[in-house]
Amino acid sequence: MTDCLFCAIADGEKPAHVVFSDALAVAFLDARPVFKGHVLVIPRLHVETLTDLAPETVGPYFARVRAVTGAVESGLSAKGSFVALNNRVSQSVPHLHTHVVPRNPKDGLRGFFWPRTKYADETEAESYAEQIRSAISFPGQE
Repeated sequence: MTDCLFCAIADGEKPAHVVFSDALAVAFLDARPVFKGHVLVIPRLHVETLTDLAPETVGPYFARVRAVTGAVESGLSAKGSFVALNNRVSQSVPHLHTHVVPRNPKDGLRGFFWPRTKYADETEAESYAEQIRSAISFPGQE
């Protein structure tokens, strides 16, 4: 899809703080994170929703989501995480993406209201990306 922001990120045409990339998926920092270290995991192939993802790709895709989730938790010393995706409704970019949000007790996140924050600058964002990137353990990782 030529006008998809996430396809452009996956193709390296738009900048992003990538924490994981392979032939199937790309994971990068959300530009408007709920908490710093919030990552989006997307399939490289453009699909709009989870039900559009080929059945044989679902397991491998979520293996990558699992690896990124572990890296967000261990790399940022988070006590847990929130992992979610939207299908169409509330999907700001029409490309399947799974949110991996670091969580800690009393962090203020309540229900499905997702307040957003910002990184101070590109250096801070890259610091978070590097912490997550260095913690990812996935066979065949690029």
